[in-house]
This record gives sequence, structure tokens and C-alpha cells, in this order.
Amino acid sequence: MLASQSAMATLLAAALLPTTALTAAASSAPGHSKVQQLLDQTVAAKLAPGMVADIRDGRRSWFGSAGVSDTKTGRKRQQNQRFRIGSASKAFTATVVLKLVAEGKLRLDDPVGKHLPGLFDGSAYEPGKITVRQLLNQTSGIYAYSDDEKFFATGVGAEWFKHRYDTYTPQQLVKTALAHPPTGEPGQRFRYSNTNFILAAMIVEKATGKTFEQELRRTVIRPLRLTGTSLPGATATIRGPHPVHYSTLFSRDPKPTVYDATEMNQSFAWSAGGIISTTGDLNRFFAALFGGRVLPAAQLREMLTTVPTEGWIPGTRYGLGIFEQKLPCGISVWGNAGATYGSWSYSMGTRDGKHRLTTQVNGDWAPLSVFTDVLAAEFCPAAS
Repeated sequence: MLASQSAMATLLAAALLPTTALTAAASSAPGHSKVQQLLDQTVAAKLAPGMVADIRDGRRSWFGSAGVSDTKTGRKRQQNQRFRIGSASKAFTATVVLKLVAEGKLRLDDPVGKHLPGLFDGSAYEPGKITVRQLLNQTSGIYAYSDDEKFFATGVGAEWFKHRYDTYTPQQLVKTALAHPPTGEPGQRFRYSNTNFILAAMIVEKATGKTFEQELRRTVIRPLRLTGTSLPGATATIRGPHPVHYSTLFSRDPKPTVYDATEMNQSFAWSAGGIISTTGDLNRFFAALFGGRVLPAAQLREMLTTVPTEGWIPGTRYGLGIFEQKLPCGISVWGNAGATYGSWSYSMGTRDGKHRLTTQVNGDWAPLSVFTDVLAAEFCPAAS
């Protein structure tokens, strides 16, 4: 189950899917008709049961939807629905860490071993050489626990049903990762690993004496009034209004069976991908974050300092829990994205936070082009 989450959360699984783009001329016209056209086309092409897009541009807002929340009842998609945001959770985790840096409780260049003594004993890793910064920008060289072959197998097909309610501790996840050799020297290169953000949250708990969920609420959720956002831990249900999360459970069948994967214990993703949110909350969070209303200027600069991501999502550079993506027209957008069983979402926008778009599908088989097309339609200049 964990490995499935990792592969989907990085969005690299999309590279294995059809790459046919949905055609629509780019436009930022009032009403966002081209964005709506893409939502309708995505559903019509059966790339998702339903798709939504929530746009904030200064004081203007727009919400569009297509398809359904529930294929059995025909219930439509709604603006206030909650969904699993996958690896977009990493932006929240990085923000919590950087808030503690601003408060003097951590330093980005602290070695991991300073805060988690003994955790790496008996492994091939040198925690004195791995920094908090390297966890957050994915250059630590620490193996992704979710790539472990046995772990991956528990999240595919029928095995997922056997393990959907399993609870994992952070220590278990890290132990799985440390049984594998490093993927590189610390700071050497970008290599996406959920383990990094599990360790980051463990450091938060060590530095504060509070649970990570408590610190997330204190530093981000409560101040920004993110009423639809939560970290459920081992709770398997999504509380409040939500769409059914439809999944193929990583089937390689060209016509796979689709299952209801809404109810699921996501302790296997925790601080790396276990948060639940809404389109509105994600826009509010990223607008405040990039607008300088969450972190002091020094910490925001650190977050926006990026490294190359060769072999990952094309056109991207990775910061501290966020990434920059250059669209085909050459314009860059900033934010994060994520996927998990039955839910793919993208929340991106201008670097100043003033213009944001969050889009989500309640299925997990659409190609990455579905999201990049919507971003281009909103942020690229209109075709002449």
C-alpha cells in the first residue's frame, strides 16, 4: 500500500498512462470557459468520474465542475467537498518545520542525528551528514520506504483490501527505508522519497514535545482557518462532505476494474501524504504561504530556493516541500500536487500567491496532461 502511495504521490505513475492531451486554446478570460471545457472533456473521455477547479485571482473567484461524486447515485461534484490530497501534504509539513525554524526551535542545517539519536544505528546511513534542509528538498539520499518491494505489494489489487485498515507507525516506515542502502550522498542529487517527510515530522515532535498533528493545527490550520483540512492519522473515514474516491488499485489491465477506495487508513502516508483538504482550503493555504503571510521572509526565501529534478515531473524544480513547474508557454507556476488511491489534485499559481488554481479528480487513472492542460488554460496567455 505504501509503495502505491509513493508512486502516485510523485505523479510519475502518470508517465505510464496515455499522454494524449485534451485540446483547448489557452485563455484567462472571465468565466474561465476554457477551464470548464477541459473539465467537461476529461469526464467525457472517462478519465475521471468527476473533476473540479477552484480559481482565486485577487478578489475574484470561480468554481467549475464536471461529472459526479458518486457514479451510483449521480450526485454532482460540489465546491466544499473534502478529499485526500496525497503529496500536497508535503507543503504543509515543510511549512510546520520552517515555522519552528523561525521560532528558533530548529535549524535547517541541523543534522538529522541531532534530533533523532539512535534511529539510524545499524544502517548504512550517516545521520550526522544529513540535514533537515536535505529532507525537505529531497536530496538526503534516504531510500523511499514506499519503494520497498514487499510494501508495494500490499497496495496492489486484492492485497489492498487485505491491508486497507493496517496502521503503521513512523518508526516502522523509517525502518523499512533504512533496510535499503542510500540512493546517493547527502546533498548530491534530488531523489523523491516519502521517508524524508516522515523524518521531518518526527523531528517536529522531538523538538516540540507535541504530536505533529498538534503542531500542524497550531502553526497552519488554526491561523488560516482551514476548516476542511485535517490529518486523520489512522482514522479510515473522510468526515464531512466528500466524493467517492475511485481507484484501479494499480491494475495493469487495459480495462481495469474500478473500486471504491474512499475508506482507508492512511497512516502509511502520514506527514508525507495523509492530509485531507478542500479546493478552497488549498487555495487559501498556498495564497497565504506564497503571499508571505505564513512564514517570515527569510524562511520563505529558503522554501523557494530550488534544486533540479531530473527524471521527475518534466519542467520542474523542487524547493522545500513545494515545486516550481514551467508550463509549455514558458510561464512558471508554484505549489504542490499529489495523488493517492482515488484522488489526484494539483494546486498551483503565481509566485506572489495572488492567482491560484486548485483542481482535483476523484479517480486515479488520468494522465498528467489533464492537469497541465488546465494550468496552461488558466495561466498561459490566450492564443492569438
